[in-house]
Amino acid sequence: MWRGGRIVPVMKGDRNIDASEGASGGDSGRDAGRGIGGIGGLQTLRRGHAKAADPAVLAEFELRPDPGDPRLTERVRGVDQDGKAIETAVVVERPLTLYLNGQEIVTMMTIADFPEYLAVGYLLNQNMLRHDDKITSIQHDDDIETVVVRTERETDFEDKLKKKTQTSGCAQGTAFGDLMEKFDEVALPGDAVIHTSWLYALSRKINTTPSLYLEAGAIHGCVLCREDRPLIYMEDVGRHNAIDKIAGYMFMKGIAAEGKIFYTTGRLTSEMVIKTVQMGVPILISRSGFTAWGVDLARRANLTLIGRAKGRRFVALAGADRIVYDFDPATVAEEDARHQRKGGRADDAA
Repeated sequence: MWRGGRIVPVMKGDRNIDASEGASGGDSGRDAGRGIGGIGGLQTLRRGHAKAADPAVLAEFELRPDPGDPRLTERVRGVDQDGKAIETAVVVERPLTLYLNGQEIVTMMTIADFPEYLAVGYLLNQNMLRHDDKITSIQHDDDIETVVVRTERETDFEDKLKKKTQTSGCAQGTAFGDLMEKFDEVALPGDAVIHTSWLYALSRKINTTPSLYLEAGAIHGCVLCREDRPLIYMEDVGRHNAIDKIAGYMFMKGIAAEGKIFYTTGRLTSEMVIKTVQMGVPILISRSGFTAWGVDLARRANLTLIGRAKGRRFVALAGADRIVYDFDPATVAEEDARHQRKGGRADDAA
């Protein structure tokens, strides 16, 4: 539980969070049963993984996925295209109902690994929390699948909750009120840059880091980076959840947006552009493609928008003046097939 700038224990069923949680733990079980193995005629299917992940790269992350966490996946049996019995990992999604000062805001479908960060980030990106708000407590209860955020400032969003927008995000993303209410107030730094050497390094490091995607698929990832270093890597069934968790982490840990780069595995939609701009991050990179409104909004906000970034290729449709071409793309190796997400196999898939 978060209370007045510190973590304190609460009732049974609650969980505590810490800046180092997930950063280095959970390696056990990551390498067990990978690939296709047979036990009594049962094939064990895994998507593939980063072979011998570089410890130096893993150490760069402040927080990264823990695919060995038993809460996040389940083993399920079925049959394949040949009628053979198989067993595979599937991601577990759970409902999480968010309350702000006693008012029910929304029920989200999430993997629920960092509910406190998700709650705070969601409220920030919905403009229900202000950056000068003081959070007095955050209480998460696993048993009743709720998270309650309390602030010193009294809040009432009854009118805003009546205006609902179904976003293009996975897992039924929902936005309340005017999506653009704060958008034009943000001034992104004009002196930010992205070196192509950083872009290639980030793609390689993020794509080969042990993750729920490599364990089970059916998941999106978002990563906060600085230069060529990935810092905070969050995954969830919807990319909007992953970016909200990073927003919440930044707020609760006092991490500034200056000098940061945002990387996502999903489409560059209007929602992703709006949230990135509201967070004050000037550069957004994706493995996948674009939507027209996403591009229009990025140009309007002076956000650098880079998509289809896989292997040696990428396309910039906004803010290309921030790109510093300091690396020969001909020297970049194409991605290994087992690390290609859907966006790596089809330009506009996500």
